Amino acid sequence: MKMNWPNMAALALFAAAALTAGSASAADIKEVRFGVEASYTPFESKSPSGELQGFDIDVGNAVCAKLKARCVWVENSFDGLIPALEARKFNAINSDMTITDQRRQAIDFTDPIYTIPNQMIAKKGSGLQPTPASLKGKHVGVLQGTIQETYAKARWAPAGVDVVPYQTQDQIYADLVSGRLDASFQDAEAASKGFLKKPQGAGFEFAGPAVSDEKLLGAGVGYGVRKNDKALKDALNGALKELKADGTIDRLAAKYFDVNVVLK
Repeated sequence: MKMNWPNMAALALFAAAALTAGSASAADIKEVRFGVEASYTPFESKSPSGELQGFDIDVGNAVCAKLKARCVWVENSFDGLIPALEARKFNAINSDMTITDQRRQAIDFTDPIYTIPNQMIAKKGSGLQPTPASLKGKHVGVLQGTIQETYAKARWAPAGVDVVPYQTQDQIYADLVSGRLDASFQDAEAASKGFLKKPQGAGFEFAGPAVSDEKLLGAGVGYGVRKNDKALKDALNGALKELKADGTIDRLAAKYFDVNVVLK
């Protein structure tokens, strides 16, 4: 999924200074506080009754069960997840956040859990392609703070594409339907399950092939943790390894995805 943020240098300095701080042992982990932006179906969203649901939520709860720790979910805007992690509002980011070199300057990550292709959607028959030439003069919505925003601003905006950041994915879909946007760019599963297969997505389709760029779009999703929190990182990695080995993550993925997204 889903960073550009203006105080990057400050965060990097803060993270470097934090390396000298102490860290609790894995045995002391009784609670895992996950930061999440809950408007990105099928990874994280809310049920009609307000309960958190989705693949990341299910995997997070399974991780906590393996650790015999309590899961606490803290909602936050996606572009504010890394600053909030550094401010200790929670101790891990679990919100379809792709591991990139830029993000590694401020925080650390667990091993990759899964990977998802990135794809654009637009009205059927639009003929739009995810290229600067095709999108010149068009309005493309992206979730603020995401790798898709980073990519679109780096690769498309210089060619005259209007890249429009939004605080939630639901706002992007609403403006796409209303015609204020010509296209939106996000990961393919979120687009499929969160929009194209829903009534509001009628008349829209994937526009062009998946977009690949390992430098800007990363190569997998992991949990973000503070750089000095080795005990938590090791504990999360251990639990995730067990959940991959026993098939739990594969079974959970089959509930939500049309393709195999789990990294082995």
